Amino acid sequence: MRTRLIAAAAEVRLAAVAPYSKFRVGAALLARGGEIVTGANVESASYGLTCCAERVALFAALTGGKRGFVAVAVVARAPGGAMPCGACRQLLAEYAPGAKVWVADSRSLTKVRTFTVERLLPGAFKIVP
Repeated sequence: MRTRLIAAAAEVRLAAVAPYSKFRVGAALLARGGEIVTGANVESASYGLTCCAERVALFAALTGGKRGFVAVAVVARAPGGAMPCGACRQLLAEYAPGAKVWVADSRSLTKVRTFTVERLLPGAFKIVP
């Protein structure tokens, strides 16, 4: 499944809208039922409005009714792959706390680094009901 998720992230990376940075990132999120939901980064001239690939995939999955995420793959052309930013880590901690995070460089998709969401953001902010 890891190989399939990395491949999906690598493919959607090509759909990124990155006219300013030219830094294309793809993400693929694996739902408990086996469905893969993808997303790519979308940039804005007002950089604060830019949205990372991980959040695009997560928002698409959540609004599509998906829950219980197993893993997320992130692919970009960067040594060792691009790590999720702080905002993405926070959202993953809230909506995919048990997910594995697989990160790869688009030039070497077989070299995958593996993390847990907890390792990426220990002590994440969460509201307890």
